[in-house]
Amino acid sequence: MTIEIIQIVGLGLITTFLALVVKEQKPIFAFLLTVFVGILIFLFIIDEIVKVVTMLEDIAKSANINMIYVQTILKIIGIAYIAEFGAQIAKDAGQAAIASKIELAGKILILVMAIPILTSIIEMIISLIPG
Repeated sequence: MTIEIIQIVGLGLITTFLALVVKEQKPIFAFLLTVFVGILIFLFIIDEIVKVVTMLEDIAKSANINMIYVQTILKIIGIAYIAEFGAQIAKDAGQAAIASKIELAGKILILVMAIPILTSIIEMIISLIPG
């Protein structure tokens, strides 16, 4: 784990330095370099993401939790990370307005995904209330 983060941070710092140097002459190349390395870093950690998802699913199964809820929560987390990644790319390109729209869309999609879970929680609370 320690080696991976050192590699990722090293790659990020080298890319940052290169992007700053290239940005003077060719801003589009600097932007493309940062996007490419961002995607490369994401691909580098995809195996770790799969391990975390598998571990959470195993814990949910052993705790006898309905997998629909776990899958929905994992999708919500995925939406949050993807929206953040897209918004950061838009901000790097100087498009703060687009970035804020990406963030808003992510928040709305998260709300839509959370409604079935919220409904189940409310129904469970109502069933516990005597009356």
